[in-house]
Amino acid sequence: MSQTYIIIDDDKGSILKTQAVAERFKNLSFVASANNYDDGLNLILEHQPRLVFLEIDPADKKSNLSLALINELYRYLRIVPKIIVTTDKKDLAYEALQYEVVDYLLKPVNINDFRKAILKFDRAIKSDLPYLEEKNPAATFEVLDEVLVDELETAENDVVVKDVPTDENQSVTLSLAEVSGEIPKQQSLIICVKSYGDYRYIDSEDVLYFEADNNSTDIHLNNGEMITAFKTLKHFETVLPPTQFLRIHNSYIINVNQVSRIHTGNTVCYIKNSTTKLPFSKSYKENVDLIISRIASGNYLEI
Repeated sequence: MSQTYIIIDDDKGSILKTQAVAERFKNLSFVASANNYDDGLNLILEHQPRLVFLEIDPADKKSNLSLALINELYRYLRIVPKIIVTTDKKDLAYEALQYEVVDYLLKPVNINDFRKAILKFDRAIKSDLPYLEEKNPAATFEVLDEVLVDELETAENDVVVKDVPTDENQSVTLSLAEVSGEIPKQQSLIICVKSYGDYRYIDSEDVLYFEADNNSTDIHLNNGEMITAFKTLKHFETVLPPTQFLRIHNSYIINVNQVSRIHTGNTVCYIKNSTTKLPFSKSYKENVDLIISRIASGNYLEI
């Protein structure tokens, strides 16, 4: 069973980079991300993840991100999630350790340092078992089962990506059944485009890309069909899982699994089994680099 995690960081690029590294660990399961104190606190209280990656020295001071968030969690939760700090400066390392964080990682996050932090996290979870047994024996068995399964899963090298919706109330929604666990995990995300009682269900694997069209968005499918949703591209960028869909241009969000070629010189991405090529802009170059990194981290041979 995977350990759930949330990323709280005022920088979107840093969130994507941390998530890209975390995707290489099968025992970690992404839940959501936030870029400020209030949203981060609410996400933790709602989902109660096992792990939180936390920026404590944000560039945007209005985000109010700091170690104070950890203290606030103790007001509401009996079992506070483990915290791994991710930041640019070493200055707050000693103070962070006083809050009993699992680890303190400097950006850009290094894969070797990240691996050590996750091993510390696993060990910290196991050290909680005596406390849980004293407070709630039934919970101990539940956590112990998770730990044993995680040890088996960590031995595997596969990357498992599971998509979790960020907003259940949108007219364009993600599958409610998948959130509740009724659908087997191997099934792909279902996107429902709803309009005046008409429910159009789209398998996310069939989506090639999303294209902005003023205040609406055209959804291009691999069968050549195009579906128009009366939501902006910005809306889709907010609700779609970044593990599968990334924005590469003001006008385009691409399905990472449908990319067949990336030409950085010509700044274009090619779509599988078609002659379609989409431009990407410099402002979204980090997302394109992330696509390249994700493809390379799979079953991959470079010649």
